Amino acid sequence: MRSFLFVPGDSQRKFDKASAGDADALILDLEDSVAASAKEAARQTVAEMLQAPRGAQARFVRVNALDTGLTLQDLAAVMPHAPDGIVLPKCEGPDDLRKLAHYLAAFEATHDLGETKILAIVTETAASLFTLGQYRGVDPRLWGMMWGAEDLAASLGARENAENAVYHEPFRLARNLCLAGAAAAGVVAVDSICATLDDLSIVETEAKAARRDGFGAKAVIHPKHVAPVNTAFTPTEDEVAWARKVLDAFAANPDAGVVRIDGKMVDKPHERAARAIMTAADKQT
Repeated sequence: MRSFLFVPGDSQRKFDKASAGDADALILDLEDSVAASAKEAARQTVAEMLQAPRGAQARFVRVNALDTGLTLQDLAAVMPHAPDGIVLPKCEGPDDLRKLAHYLAAFEATHDLGETKILAIVTETAASLFTLGQYRGVDPRLWGMMWGAEDLAASLGARENAENAVYHEPFRLARNLCLAGAAAAGVVAVDSICATLDDLSIVETEAKAARRDGFGAKAVIHPKHVAPVNTAFTPTEDEVAWARKVLDAFAANPDAGVVRIDGKMVDKPHERAARAIMTAADKQT
């Protein structure tokens, strides 16, 4: 999954458009995009969205944060309809992940479901930044870790999180810690949304930088952001050709720790990178 498109949980119209688009996954949102007075109605709407015919596009649901007292009501409304995953906002550490996993285990048993993926948004509070290296082995449902800057700005008391589409240092720190934390946990790192709506070159730049640095996907808030994100996270023909060359060289020399390709020394980390490229390419074919 390369692109995660947020869809307000109270907008059937936006869901219809998004489900006909090219996003690899939708995040049906019960949190920030839904007013407090509309939460109950949105739960019913999201339940109906989950029952709509599905293709290859995954459907995740972002529930309200654990400290709101609304999480269980959200889960009770959506879990009978087997979402592909649950997005947990304002996750402050492994204890929050365990609590959600405990809730999910009960709903999975009740409705005869398999394990539900968890995508945790792990940088939305100041406290969360101090636990990002502690997620390894906490629960097998953890599929990915996403960073976010909007709520973090409020938590830090910052006046802004970026200028001219460049994040300020505290937010770059959060981004980088999320990336490292996800790698340490062995899960997918998901880049935050691009807040610039109309300049797709900024979306493209952010997505390319995210993939370059090791993120495996990016969240988006507008359907027109999906295409540049999907392109950025799809291996190019040159990358695939390089990966095949590396894997072929090691296959021909199975006991070698280092091989020579095009006059350069290539070692085992390159082989692992080549396998990751081929895995990503295979998923897009």
